[in-house]
Amino acid sequence: MSAEFIPLAKPNIQEQDINLVAEVLKSGMLVQGKYVNELENSFINFTKTKYASAVSNGTATLHLALIALGVKTGDEVIVPAFSYMATANVVELVGAKPIFVDIDISTFNIDVTKIESVITSKTKAIIPVHEFGLACDIDSIIAIAKKHNLFVIEDAACALGALYKGKHVGSFGNFGSFSLHPRKAISCGEGGVLITNEETLDSEIKLLRNHGTEITNGKMDFTRFGFNYRMTDFQAALVFSQLPRLNETINYKQNLAEVYFSELKTTKIKLPFVPNYTKHTWQTFHVLVNENINRDELIIKLRDKNIGANYGAQCMPYMKSFKNKYNLNSEELFPNALLAYKQGLALPLYELLNTEQIKYISNTLNQLIS
Repeated sequence: MSAEFIPLAKPNIQEQDINLVAEVLKSGMLVQGKYVNELENSFINFTKTKYASAVSNGTATLHLALIALGVKTGDEVIVPAFSYMATANVVELVGAKPIFVDIDISTFNIDVTKIESVITSKTKAIIPVHEFGLACDIDSIIAIAKKHNLFVIEDAACALGALYKGKHVGSFGNFGSFSLHPRKAISCGEGGVLITNEETLDSEIKLLRNHGTEITNGKMDFTRFGFNYRMTDFQAALVFSQLPRLNETINYKQNLAEVYFSELKTTKIKLPFVPNYTKHTWQTFHVLVNENINRDELIIKLRDKNIGANYGAQCMPYMKSFKNKYNLNSEELFPNALLAYKQGLALPLYELLNTEQIKYISNTLNQLIS
C-alpha cells in the first residue's frame, strides 16, 4: 500500500507563488488591481487572443458570456450531455433551455454528427466542452455554427494549454472559458478567465462583472444590471505566478500519462483515446471500466489502498434537476453520456505525482479488476 494517500488532485503552489500573494496582501489593494490586469495580459499572450477578463470563477465566465451574447428566455443552447453541471446550469440561469447532445464515447466530447439534428429556430448558441483537457472537434462545430448563424462559447475549463491543430482551444469561438479551480493545472482556489477576439464582447464582460460600472470623464455611472463577479488581486497574483510553468507542467503530465498507458494491463479498462490533431492537457486520466464492474465499489476499494479516484463528470440530463424538469430518457437519448457517467473512472494525474506513484495506481487497478 502507498505510504501516503494520493488525492485525485493537488495544486502545486510554490514559495514564489506564496510570496507574490503576500505582496498583494501587504499592499492593501485586494480587489481587481495590478495583478488582475497582469493576469489578463498573460492570458492574451499565452492563448494568442486579443482580450481577456478575469472573474470570480469558471461558472461566472459562462454565465457572463451568455448574457453578453444576448441569450435569454425562450432561446435554446446546445450542450454535451456529459460535463460538469455548470455547463448546463448557466443556460437555465439566463432563462434559456439546454438542448443536450450525446457524446462520442472515445473522446468524451460532444458528438458533432448529432448537433444539426437538434438545431431549431430557437437555437442561439453551442457550448462545446473540451472534456478533461482534450480538444473537441472544434472546426466542425464552428462550421455548423456559421452555417446556422449560432454563437459558440468554448467551455475549456479543464483545457488551458490544450491545442487543436496547433491553435489554443478557447480561441475559436466567440468566447473561450477557463476555470482556475484546484483540479486544474494552475489554480487560485476559485477563479475563471474569459477570452475573446471581439472588442465589443470584452467591453460588455468588463461592465457586467463589476455591477455594470462605467466611468466617463472621471465620473462613475451604472449602465448595465451587472454582477459582482470580480476576481481578487491576490487570486490573480497566485495564478499569474503559476502561468509561466504551465507548458512545462503539461509536458510532465504527458509523461505521467504515458506511464498509465504502459502500466494499465487489464483488458477490463478502456484507456483514453487522443486524436492526432490535439495536445491534451490531462486534467485527469479518465478511463472506462467494463459494465460488469461496479465502478462505485471500485472507487471505495481504491480509497482503501490510499488512492483518491472518483467519477469524472455527470450525465447532466440524468441528474435530478434536469430529469425532473425535462423528463428525458437518458438511456435512450444519451447512452454514451450515461455510460461515461456510470462507468467512468478519473485517476490522479498532476504535477506533484511521480512515476512510481502512477505505477502503484496502475498495478493496484490491475489487481483489483484482473
